[in-house]
Amino acid sequence: MIHPTAVIHSAARIGAECEIGPYCVLGPHVELGRGCKLHSHVVLDGHIRLGRNNEIFPFASLGLRSQDLKWKGGVTRVEIGDHNTIREGVTVHSATDEGVATRIGSYNNLLAYTHIAHDCQLGDHIIMSNFAGLAGHVVVEDHAVLGGYVAVHQFCRVGKLAMIGGCSKIRQDMPPFMLGDGSPAQIRTINKIGLERHGVSEATQKALRQACKILFREGLTTANALEKVRAEVPAAPEVQHLLEFVATSGRGITH
Repeated sequence: MIHPTAVIHSAARIGAECEIGPYCVLGPHVELGRGCKLHSHVVLDGHIRLGRNNEIFPFASLGLRSQDLKWKGGVTRVEIGDHNTIREGVTVHSATDEGVATRIGSYNNLLAYTHIAHDCQLGDHIIMSNFAGLAGHVVVEDHAVLGGYVAVHQFCRVGKLAMIGGCSKIRQDMPPFMLGDGSPAQIRTINKIGLERHGVSEATQKALRQACKILFREGLTTANALEKVRAEVPAAPEVQHLLEFVATSGRGITH
């Protein structure tokens, strides 16, 4: 299952039932889980560990050194979960500081030429469309969708089940369950289609819509808006997650 033109360091650890195609290059600190498939010309280098059943398409480059000019050497890592699809030309870079990892969860779909910079932390079931890019230290929660050419500023967060339209610029945190679009991005409404697809009830959607109006349309301070939502909006786990996300924002919230 390993093409004779692949270059694999003798210290690399390759799981059972892996397929490694022509001209792939694997460095000495690569750990590849069971059932992974690498198409041609894939480069895995640096300290990188992948779980099971990941499929990686040509010219992807994963695990190489951070592009951050603050990098001072040492062991930094990339950790990738299971069942991810990583398409052509995707780049994922290692963390910057000693002992830290860039992490990607499981069941994600990273389309062609997407970029995951140093120290990013991605959850599960995320879709990043072609040419979308994350700067350093970005956090993306589960089931988020980023359209093509979306650019996310360093240290921003993208919340659970958020959807961001193509060519948007994200310079502050994008709240969960919301639909954002524009350059810079603005919140348009709740992500109704995404919520429906994930079985969120109409009552909870109504509560999220009410919370959205209070938080992002009424011009209140963050503290006053949070207090008003807690007092007036029916409690639901999704509403509580939204409130916690807004309350803990470091860069401020997209409106």
